[in-house]
Order: sequence, then C-alpha cells, then structure tokens
Amino acid sequence: MEIWLRRLFLLLFVFLSFNLHAQIENKKKAFVSKKTIPVKEDKNTLALYDLYNKGEEKKAYKKAHSILKSKTDHRALARTNLLLAYYFNKRAVIDSSIYYTQQALKYNTVVNDSLKNRLFSLSYNLLAINYKKRGLFNESKKWHIKGIEVSQKYNETNLFYTHTHGLAQAYTELGDYSNAIKLFKQCLEYKDDDEIILGSYINLGDIYSRMKDYDNASIFYKKGKILCEKTKNNLGKTIILLGLGENFQMQHKHQEALKAFDEALTLADKNELNQLSVISRSSIGNSYISLKKYKDAKLIFSEALQKSVHFGLLQNQTYIYDELKKIAIQEDDYKSAYSFFEKATHLKDSINQLQKIKEINELEVKYKTAQKQKEIEVLRFENEAKKLAIANQEEAMENMLLQEQISKKNNENTILAFQNASNKKKNEISLLKKDQQLKTLEINQQKKTRLFTIAGFLILLIPIIGLLFQYYKRLKAQRLLNSKQAEINQQQINAIVKEQELELIKASISGQDKERERISQELHDSIGGNLAAIKLQVNHLNPSDFSMIQKISRQLDETYQQVRSLSHTLLPKKFSQHKFLEVLESYLNNISEASRIKIIFLPYPKNEINNLKEDIQIEMFKMIQELLTNTIKHAKASEVEIQLNYVENILNLLFEDNGIGFETKNHSKGIGFINLENRINKLKGSFVIDSKVKRGTIINIEIPVSQSKAKTKIKGIDFKNQLNELKSN
Repeated sequence: MEIWLRRLFLLLFVFLSFNLHAQIENKKKAFVSKKTIPVKEDKNTLALYDLYNKGEEKKAYKKAHSILKSKTDHRALARTNLLLAYYFNKRAVIDSSIYYTQQALKYNTVVNDSLKNRLFSLSYNLLAINYKKRGLFNESKKWHIKGIEVSQKYNETNLFYTHTHGLAQAYTELGDYSNAIKLFKQCLEYKDDDEIILGSYINLGDIYSRMKDYDNASIFYKKGKILCEKTKNNLGKTIILLGLGENFQMQHKHQEALKAFDEALTLADKNELNQLSVISRSSIGNSYISLKKYKDAKLIFSEALQKSVHFGLLQNQTYIYDELKKIAIQEDDYKSAYSFFEKATHLKDSINQLQKIKEINELEVKYKTAQKQKEIEVLRFENEAKKLAIANQEEAMENMLLQEQISKKNNENTILAFQNASNKKKNEISLLKKDQQLKTLEINQQKKTRLFTIAGFLILLIPIIGLLFQYYKRLKAQRLLNSKQAEINQQQINAIVKEQELELIKASISGQDKERERISQELHDSIGGNLAAIKLQVNHLNPSDFSMIQKISRQLDETYQQVRSLSHTLLPKKFSQHKFLEVLESYLNNISEASRIKIIFLPYPKNEINNLKEDIQIEMFKMIQELLTNTIKHAKASEVEIQLNYVENILNLLFEDNGIGFETKNHSKGIGFINLENRINKLKGSFVIDSKVKRGTIINIEIPVSQSKAKTKIKGIDFKNQLNELKSN
C-alpha cells in the first residue's frame, strides 16, 4: 500500500505541474489576440501572467488584487480571478482556489467571444483538479464532463484532451478502470501534446499493474520510456523506470526489477532529482530484501536515509526506518529493530505536528482571504451606489426636457402615422403584384433551364457510352492477346530448356556408349583371348607337367594386370592431374551452365576431403552424378544445394533441390536408385530421403571412413563392381 501511495503522489505531482503549465501557456496565447482586447487591458493582463510564470508569484498576487480594486471591465476581472485561483491551487488552499474560480466564471460574461468559452473550459478544469485534491472524485468528474462539452462545442482540441485526461484520472480513482482505460487510449490519439500522451502511458501502466495484467503494464511503461527519451524528459523517464521496477517486483522478477531501479537511480542522481533518488534507493533496498540480501539492503537504505535527512524528506525517512526495522527483525536484531521503531515513531509525531501547523496557517490564509474579499465587496458596493445616485440625477433632468419635446411632437406624429399607414398599404399591394409576376417568370425560366440541361447531358452521354464500350472491347481483346502471347512465350522457353536437357543427356549417353564399346573390345580382344587360351591349356593339363602350370600362372598374372589396367582407365583422367574437389566443382559448373540450374556446392574441410582414398572419392563422384541426373530428368528444379562434410571419420553428403518432389511411400525404385543404394551399401554407409510433393527433395548420405582399412586397401577398383556399374549405366 505504501508503494502505491508513493507512486500515486509522484504521478499526480508530475501531471498537475505539466497540466498547470500547459493551461497557463494556452491562456497566455489566447489573451494576446488584439482584435478583441483593448491595448491597455492586454498589457495589464499579460504583465500579470508574465510575473506569475517567471516565479514572481507574490508580486503577481499583489498586482491581481490591485486590478480587482480598480475600475476595469468584466473580461479583465475574469482573467485576474482565474490567476488567483491558480495561485491558491498551487499552495493547496482549495477553498480559496474554488472561490476565485467561481468568481472568474461569474465575470466571464462577454458575448460572442471565443476567449470567453476558452476561459470557461480552463475554469472547469481547475475546479475539477481542486475537487480531485479534496478526494471528491464524483464532483471532479462532473466538472471535467462540462469542460469536455464546452471544448467540443467551440473546437478547443487541446482543452478537450486535457479534460478527457482528467476525467480518466477521476474514473481511475473511482475504480472504474474500463472507462479510464478507454479515455486514456483516446488521449493517445492526440499527437500535439507530448505531456498528455506521457501521462496517459503512465496511468495506463498503473491501471494494468493494479489489475495484475503485468504484460500490458510493461508495454505502456516502455512506450512512455521511449517518448521520454525522444523528448529528453528525464523526470518522466525516472518515474516510468520506477513503475517498471515495481511491476517486475510484483511478478517476483527481482533481477529485472533491480535493473530498472538501478537505471532510475542513475538518472535521478545525474539530473539532481533528489526525492526520486531517495525513492530509487528505497526500491532497490526492497528488491534486496526480497532476495534476502540483507547486508546490501542495509547499505542502500543507509544511503537513502542520508539523502532524505539532507533534503528534509520526513515521509521518506519514516519509510526507510520501517524497512530497516523489518531487516533487523529478520536478522533477530531486536535491539536495532526497537531503535528504528522509536525513530520512525518520533518522525511520525513530528510530521503530525507540522501538519497541524500547516493546517492552522492554511486556515489563517483562508480567513484573511475571506476578510479581504468582504472589504473589496463593500467598497465595490459603495462605489456602485455613488455612481447610481449621480446617474439618477442626470437622468431626471434629461427626462423632464424630453417629456416637453415629446408632448409637442405627439400630435404631429399621430397625423404622420395615419398618412404613413395608408401609403404603406398601397406600396405593399403593388409590391405583392410585382413579386407574383417575378415568381411566375422565374418558374418558367427554371423549367426551360432544366429541359436544356437534360437534353445537353443526354447528347454528351450517348457518345461517351459508345466510346467507353469500344474501349472496353479493345481492352478485352488486348488482354486475350497478351495472355495468349505469354502462354506461347512460356511454351517456347520450356521447349528450349527441354532441348538443352535432352542434348546434355544425349551427350552423356553417347559418352557412356563409346566407353562401353571400348571396354567390350578390351574384354573381347585381350582378356577374352587370354581366358580362352588358359581354358584350353587347363583342359589338356598334365598334373605332372610343372612347366605347363608355371606358364598358366604367368598367363593369369598377365590377365590380372590387364584387368587392373582396364579398371584404372575407367577412372576420370582429371583425378590423377587435379584435386578431387577441383574436378567435382568443374563438373558441377558445366552441368549448371548446360541445364540452367543454379548449383551451390559447400565442401568442408577441403584439404581432408581431397586427401581421402581414391575409391571413396570416385564412389562419391558417381553418387553426385546419379543424383544430378535424376534431378534434371524428373525434379524440374531451378536450384540445387550440395553440402559435402568430413567430420570425425564420417563423410556426409547433403543433397537438396527445390523441385516438384514426390511421395516416398508410393515411389518405385528405378535402376539409378538401386545403383545408388548398392554404392552406399558397398561402402557400409546409410542414407535418408525426405521429400514431399511441391516441397522439393532432401537426400542425406553418411559414409564411415575407416583409417586402418584405408591404409592397407589396394589403390584401385574391384573389377566385378565396375562391370555391374557399367551394366547399370
């Protein structure tokens, strides 16, 4: 409860100071208009308000009373009374402020004057503020509503939103949060007064915090903080940071609360906001108590106590002693707790005594104000009585002279009245006849004008409709032509792409056919002949003929070397001349240019991949070939990404395209897919396919690389596997 009261006091202080300043400035601007105010009055009232705004409030107060005693018009009296009302409002002398506000309303009687309505609105706002200070929130609400009606009637936008903001505060104090939120959000629509917007953000944050809607509270506090940073309003920013910290504290987010309180403390110390500096330290101490860091809490409370003593902040001292008492009780230090309790009690007694003295002074001021006002009224009454007595004597003399003149002219006027009456009737009859003729002519003229207008409009409308119809037909035909042309262009582009893909596939097939033909010739001419000769010799072999066995062994060795040589000729020639990744990148670039498919290749780490065994490199090369061939034939993709990674003895290939995709459950395995599966199984690897229709395809292949086996394995390719591979191609 103490925290909420402290925050409410601060927010009311800030908003009322902003509001009073804005009202005085607006009133000054309104009074400068020289079209409606005499020069002498303008100088007097402006000088009065200049003194008040410069801080010379006592001089303004004395000058205001001298204006009230002088002979002046109602407009000046109304303005002067309003300034005195502001003077007493600032000093919390509510009765005097209300009295002078009502006097301002009483003398605000100028007819057809926009300033009159503005002064009404300002007076209503001041009455509402005074009643709010008294705690009469329903009465405050009534005057704000009247102020809104006057502001709307005469389009006083600034005063309309000032009253709306005050009405929202009244609803808040009455506990009607829904109406308060609605009005504060309406105030946020007014972009010409940053103070009204800032006050709305702060009040909305407080309302949501009371409703335990901490998320919305934080949103509005943060918006207010951004506005303060934009307008460099350090006072408002400090108050918002304290509100944010309290919001976090109630959510038990003590670290976030400490961060907000620390930021508020830095701002308060930097800008010499002494009371806010004390409150920030007290809030940090509360957070430390929640975290059970009693040592840190006592230290920060001690700093706050020193500052509050230095600046004479008695309420803050009382609060700090109460908190130190709680810490002492938690630490079982009852002696210190009792000491703090005594100090807090002593301070509370001092505050009560000061409050009584203040109330006595206020009553004395009210009494003196009432006495002076009675004296002013008595003097004013005497002056008015003297004026009336003199005026009555002068009027009596004038009435006697006028009576004689009136009696002489009464007879003449009677005769003239009869003559004028007869002439008037004749003139009226002639005028009625002429009016009747003019109306008849006017009606005929209007009928002719309407007929001509309708005819002209129809004459113009028919060709315009015809032109619009022709334009619509041409536009429709052009759209059809454009759509047909677009379809033809798309078909041509698709045909060209398909032709290029077919050319690429034909070139690949042609190369494969030539390679098959060469391998077939090698197998038939050399290896086949050797095997046939060996077969004949084995059929006629004599077990005792050792020389024949040695000859057959030599022929087998020769045939093995031919098979090994043939296997090596199947390897890409670039592998022996360039690094593996250079050959692979060159191949991918050629495929990309030929098929117009964007291929992204990401190897890592390059040196380790280039140093892998040649048989693994070749198998990986052919897997990528097979995957790209399938993508070109079936996927209709425009982009392919290939990632090749070698980490912790695992070679990983991630192949991804953005093609049409397919359903893996319903997909039947083709020859290429079976070959790919055989290659992976041969290397004891694993793979996963993830594909959906219209979502593309992802293939993940992992190949284990055994270091011990790689060192002892013969550099080459198994002849049987190579033949199977050629058959599948």
